[in-house]
Amino acid sequence: MPLRDDWASVAELICRLDRTLAGYPGFFQILVVDDGSIKKAGPGTFGASYSTVRCIRVLRLRRNLGHQRAIAIGLAHLESTTPCDAVLVMDADGEDTPEGVLQLLDAFAAKQGAAAIFAERSRRSESFLFRVFYNLYKIVHRCLTGLSVRVGNFSILPAAYLTTLVVVSESWNHFAAAVFRSRLPFTMVPIPRGYRITGSSTMNFVSLVGHGLSAISVFGDVVGVRLLVGSIVGSLLAGFGILVVVSIRLFTNRAIPGWATYATGTLAIMMIQLIAIAASFTFFVLSNRTNIGFIPSRDYSTFVAETTDLYRHD
Repeated sequence: MPLRDDWASVAELICRLDRTLAGYPGFFQILVVDDGSIKKAGPGTFGASYSTVRCIRVLRLRRNLGHQRAIAIGLAHLESTTPCDAVLVMDADGEDTPEGVLQLLDAFAAKQGAAAIFAERSRRSESFLFRVFYNLYKIVHRCLTGLSVRVGNFSILPAAYLTTLVVVSESWNHFAAAVFRSRLPFTMVPIPRGYRITGSSTMNFVSLVGHGLSAISVFGDVVGVRLLVGSIVGSLLAGFGILVVVSIRLFTNRAIPGWATYATGTLAIMMIQLIAIAASFTFFVLSNRTNIGFIPSRDYSTFVAETTDLYRHD
């Protein structure tokens, strides 16, 4: 669970989780990734005892990185320190519900732990304006990447997936997109989104746009190729338009004085710009294939300040 200064919510959420999972055949350890909180969690933050939760560990980061990067660091930490059967990723504010956790666990068991399970949002709790912009973003995402946006962070992964994800540099930008990009098997379960336990979201319009661009950036080479093809097609159409204008001007009596010059000039400018865009996208795609960015398993410890067990069942 990544969080920043939302200790009241995560404490209540863990209590609800413990009650909901009381009959489940297994035990749980919880890793809270403290993404640069102003206030630290103390020993009295969480309850005195739980029935299914065996450990609550806080991984404090040196600075605020955003929840996607906090998730990447948390996964890398778990892969290097904590043997487990599966890892469940969820928000700490209550919008990912304990009932949804049960649904993910049941779907995971039905798949015999052979695939990641993502929560597909069957109902959203945000405002009407947010849903409008979100639907526009889904259209842009589909056009640029060829993939539909249907899931968030709420998911359960087989422990074996961690070995792959901690060396997938794209997970530094967007967790769910990195899972899709890594081509690991996954499936989706419709789960409605819950409501925040306390407070209000700190995500603003700029943060949401940045989050969307981060998801698209994971598929940078796909986006680059699609825009390259679009630029080439556009430049060819502009060239064809120039030929049509010249042909009308020279071989017909339908030309309006002066219009051919303006039309040809405008189309020529468009064609040159599209060719320049196509060339820049070509170099962008090629350069991205030779660069290696942030590798979570190699680099995550740079951002870790400390780890503290605030609850442990004896």
